[in-house]
Amino acid sequence: MNDDHARVREFFTARAADWDAKFPDDGPAYRAAAAELGLRPGDRVLDAGCGTGRALPALRGEVGADGVVLGADLTPAMLDEAVQAGRHIEGQLLLADVARLPVRTQALDAVFAAGLVAHLPQPDDNLRELARVVRPGGILALFHPIGRAALAARQGRRVTPSDLRAEGNLRPLLARSGWRMTSYVDTDARFLALAVRLR
Repeated sequence: MNDDHARVREFFTARAADWDAKFPDDGPAYRAAAAELGLRPGDRVLDAGCGTGRALPALRGEVGADGVVLGADLTPAMLDEAVQAGRHIEGQLLLADVARLPVRTQALDAVFAAGLVAHLPQPDDNLRELARVVRPGGILALFHPIGRAALAARQGRRVTPSDLRAEGNLRPLLARSGWRMTSYVDTDARFLALAVRLR
């Protein structure tokens, strides 16, 4: 494991046990974001960096009993919390790095990623790996239940021009990585950038 991965794992391991209690009201925001993916019954979707699996019930609701829901995370403690919360019944949990997913090329219809972009050590390569596992025309959702400014205020910092989630930075980053941004919302209430997998 490289230093970036070790830092991410250490950060989330220390917070895993209290993660859900700290953000108890995010469920409706996750459901609304999952609904915007345009998933259909039987589709296959990955929650990349799934953490405690808060998106898994919403994603399962979109793809139905015949769909495939995967949740991948680098931190065992977060996946343990997903199991404790019973979310493992909504999808298969994978201890995996988004830089090297154990998923076949073009096997998925969509990827959902909540709060992931800020933790990617090599954003171009990592988003390219997400593109690899999605069929052409499939969807990527980069989500956070609050917007960039609200998140920065919560963390006691300011939004900077170098923030990867700023539209002017994110659009070309996605384009270099095999995606075309189709919508971008950044309000206090939520952050949601949708992109389509290029052919």
